[in-house]
Amino acid sequence: MKIIFVFGTRPEAIKMAPLIKAFQQDAAMQVLVAVSGQHKEMLYQVLNFFEIKPDYDLELMQPNQTIYDITSKALLGLKPILDKEKPDLIFVQGDTTTAFVGALAGYYHQTQVAHLEAGLRSGNKYSPFPEEGNRILAGHLADWHFAPTHRAVTNLKKEGIVQNVFNVGNTVIDALLLGLDILKRKDTTSIEQLFHGIDVTKRVILVTGHRRESFGKPFENMVSGIKQIAQKYSDVEIVYPVHLNPNVRGIVNQELSNTPNIHLIEPLDYPALIWLMEKSFFVLTDSGGIQEEAPTLGKPVLVMRDVTERQEGIEAGTAKLVGTNKEVIVKEAFNLLDNTMAYEAMAKAVNPYGDGTTCQQVVALIKNNKTL
Repeated sequence: MKIIFVFGTRPEAIKMAPLIKAFQQDAAMQVLVAVSGQHKEMLYQVLNFFEIKPDYDLELMQPNQTIYDITSKALLGLKPILDKEKPDLIFVQGDTTTAFVGALAGYYHQTQVAHLEAGLRSGNKYSPFPEEGNRILAGHLADWHFAPTHRAVTNLKKEGIVQNVFNVGNTVIDALLLGLDILKRKDTTSIEQLFHGIDVTKRVILVTGHRRESFGKPFENMVSGIKQIAQKYSDVEIVYPVHLNPNVRGIVNQELSNTPNIHLIEPLDYPALIWLMEKSFFVLTDSGGIQEEAPTLGKPVLVMRDVTERQEGIEAGTAKLVGTNKEVIVKEAFNLLDNTMAYEAMAKAVNPYGDGTTCQQVVALIKNNKTL
């Protein structure tokens, strides 16, 4: 069986990597990797860490490119690859433009498409944008739907998607456990040097924030809240790997660069990020994957978004939705820092996103199907 994995961003690479490795271990599978290069440098950091070499790179990354550019170039770039390789199955992951285009290319080529992390919905097609639209479209084009939770399965059923839908958990947990295992066997001196001047024996708050729907006043509120937390707790270390987007860098550097216990650092590669996450006290984020990863390490998550498609974490108590309201962000952060019972309740809640066996389940389901 010939399978092509199509992806283009760092989060996709993280969640695809353990599944690629799992399929590569089976002699009955021919595995090919085609990357769009939507996040060029960050993408290859992950691939190198997991020792995955792409067979094709569309090299789409261009300065100031638009969604229109990525969509059209990726679609045209995938056509000759599919014509040449004639795969039995195309894997796409999540909600990126590359995922949507990969599913569309598979449909045009009349090749079966498997959607990993299927069924996530926020209920607002413009938040997150364009991710909500991408995952809905990919879901309706796909033939296989590997959902991370029961809620995701229910979301698909509401849209009439009932064939080949499987609740398998999320490969992000498989990736996290595999990554931490790799780090245990490696010299981490170079990673530790990245955090020179940061006292990781103190309570570390890891911050990630870059969602485009928050740009403007909402993002300013988030930044202001982070600053207020740092000013009250001099014994807390806030570490913020700042996204490369100038809409993020401008306000973050302007407002936070002169606060002694706020450390603005360059974006981290995956190994350094999970190393730091393991050392953190809790996480302030608007990212998706971290909402799933951090609870496996017992780290509470405050989600700086108005809506999240990962409601299971909110319901399980591993994460709390604080929006972009400065007062709410500050209040909930103070509560975690001051209230041991509140902290322990979140830290010890069971992660609803899986137990690290997702890849094993997906490989078995594909192998045992008679239509491929």
